Amino acid sequence: MKAELTFSIVTPSYNQGEFLAETIESVLGQAGDFAIDYLIVDGGSTDRSVEVIREYQRRLDQGEWPVRCREIRYRWLSEKDAGQTDALGKGFRMAEGDIFAWLNSDDTYLPGALQAVAERFEEGGDTALLYGDAQYCDARGEVIGRYRTQSYDYGKLAWFNFICQPAAFFRKEAFLAVGGLDATLHFAMDYDLWVRIARRFPCRYLPKPLANYRLHETSKTVSDRTLIANCEEAERLALKYFGWAPLTRVYNTCSARCRANLPNCFAASRVALLAAVGVCTIARSLRLNRGIRLRDLALLNRENFGKLGKSRLEIMTGNKDQDC
Repeated sequence: MKAELTFSIVTPSYNQGEFLAETIESVLGQAGDFAIDYLIVDGGSTDRSVEVIREYQRRLDQGEWPVRCREIRYRWLSEKDAGQTDALGKGFRMAEGDIFAWLNSDDTYLPGALQAVAERFEEGGDTALLYGDAQYCDARGEVIGRYRTQSYDYGKLAWFNFICQPAAFFRKEAFLAVGGLDATLHFAMDYDLWVRIARRFPCRYLPKPLANYRLHETSKTVSDRTLIANCEEAERLALKYFGWAPLTRVYNTCSARCRANLPNCFAASRVALLAAVGVCTIARSLRLNRGIRLRDLALLNRENFGKLGKSRLEIMTGNKDQDC
């Protein structure tokens, strides 16, 4: 007899009332033969986030929301926290499902996502981490690109996180076995978790669009205010787990640093910017890796050279800078 599957989805939220209703509806609207344990962990928002959260609680309680899966358990809290990773930790400690995931308060699941994931987990009984495709959208919800997901290859995680967080799902047992999320991380906690799970358990790729990953001016992924720390954290984790800081990750760090710190007259010049980033990348790579790594030679390919001088947003989406 087929076991009943329950998804525990955690949404960390702070002052994202503009997008939160769309996120919640994308979870509650999932249809299929599974149950949903949905936990929203709000960090004490000062906008209308709590009002939005309460409204969906009311709809569920009064039977106004059409439940299209076996069951929905909707829980939430709103209190001060120490950031996104702390909020996620609270949610996962409360979670009771078989399959864990988190969906940030500006991202959304695509229709049919959870049913597709449930079917694949049932087919591959030993799968600990399953990830699918995702598309980038802007603040208005318009699709602006596709996340560069690819078939699973543990070694490639060193230089590129091809596992898109809103399109990733993992078994509770694997999450607990590796110690959950690292509370000291603020940006690359997902990448860190993927690597720790992948070192011990089978991971698989589901070639199907599962989620929308929203990019806007306050996104930690693209915000100038957090970009340097974001890149440095991922670079440090690659060095920790794989024993080297790949050239691609060093380049990302140096590009972010140079764009932020060079005088405007230099940063505006593509030639000057490339020269500065190039010098910084070589120097930083030699220092972190204590010399030249032969594995970096494989990264000196046409695809990576084509990224030189492009902004992070253009590299991610394939489009030029735009108003997210």
